Amino acid sequence: MRLAAWQPHVLAVRAPAAMQDWLTTEGSLTARLMAHSERFRVRRLHQNAATCLADEARAIGLPRPGRVWEREVLLECDGVPRVFGHTVVPTSCSASDWPLFSALGERSLGTTLFYDPLVRRGQLEFARIRAGHPLLNRVRAALGGVEASHYYARRCVYRRRQGLLLVTEVFLPAVLGLTPATPLQNTK
Repeated sequence: MRLAAWQPHVLAVRAPAAMQDWLTTEGSLTARLMAHSERFRVRRLHQNAATCLADEARAIGLPRPGRVWEREVLLECDGVPRVFGHTVVPTSCSASDWPLFSALGERSLGTTLFYDPLVRRGQLEFARIRAGHPLLNRVRAALGGVEASHYYARRCVYRRRQGLLLVTEVFLPAVLGLTPATPLQNTK
């Protein structure tokens, strides 16, 4: 199993300029994706107890991989998957730390994170996810076996009360095909 080399600066992953623009999106990625599509959807793949990945443990305060609540989704714009989302929350966090996490269903996590005044966002980290990393296999499975040699990703730790939550977003090549959606014209 390969670990990702998470970097504090986007230039370290040598992503194309257009991908860097997506990786460094300020604020809510959900809001930006919605602005670039007429139909935005969060497709929940699963949400359950799991063991975190080796390169996630330290980021969420665990000495080694341990039990977490895990959620994986595809963010789709106009029916096309654009971003694979992977979120982990240590099982030691209480419901008061992340009160809406267990009830998200197919709602966006971003809609809760960016509008809750108690949430503090950490620093973004960037990586190139390559063959051998578990997330590459999960992305491939979610996309029905689509092959890619690597994907660009970012992750960030969010804090609320005593709880930590790690969100990893893997950007699919299709995200580069997005252009701002045009407002619907009034019809008379």
